[in-house]
Amino acid sequence: MRHRLMMLLLGVAVMVTSGCGFHLRGTTQVPEELKTMMLDSYDPYGPLTRAVRQQLRLNNVNVVEKSARKDLPSLRIVSATQGQDTVSIFQDGKTAEYQLVMVVNAQVLLPGHDLYPVQAKVFRSFFDNPLTALAKDAEQDIIVQEMREQAAQQLVRKLLTVHASEEGKKPQVSLSDDGAESTPPLTTTGAIQPASVNAQ
Repeated sequence: MRHRLMMLLLGVAVMVTSGCGFHLRGTTQVPEELKTMMLDSYDPYGPLTRAVRQQLRLNNVNVVEKSARKDLPSLRIVSATQGQDTVSIFQDGKTAEYQLVMVVNAQVLLPGHDLYPVQAKVFRSFFDNPLTALAKDAEQDIIVQEMREQAAQQLVRKLLTVHASEEGKKPQVSLSDDGAESTPPLTTTGAIQPASVNAQ
């Protein structure tokens, strides 16, 4: 009897969370017009591109390999840089802690519309212990991979901002008192500004 009650409560919890819009951590409700898109990268087979492709698929985006199609939106990974800054030092002057910084620049191209630049920036702290050189290198590799995954998640979330910018550019038609349609002036405060560079 107790087992059945637990199963019933578990079933109710699943129904409630699915009905209230609950989603798994790390997933994004990608707009329908971006559910199928091409992925282009300066490093097509690199670990960052693989992380972005995986995040897109986890968010139910159908990733199409680069082709001659002109009717599909495109996410272009333009560049990625990684650096480190000293945060703290030991008494002998050697670096004790670094702050790792990863910056990924990308562009979202919407066919027939604008080219939107997007950027992901990730920061992580890393302790430099000279007594454990091998463990330190392995730890840094793990941290860098986690930073790639976080940057990929940020890029996928930026797709929502691009969608909001496109929606903000659409004229809103309303009816005036006499029944005639009128279009209010358009404002896009806070939205991503499209780049002035035309897509090739």
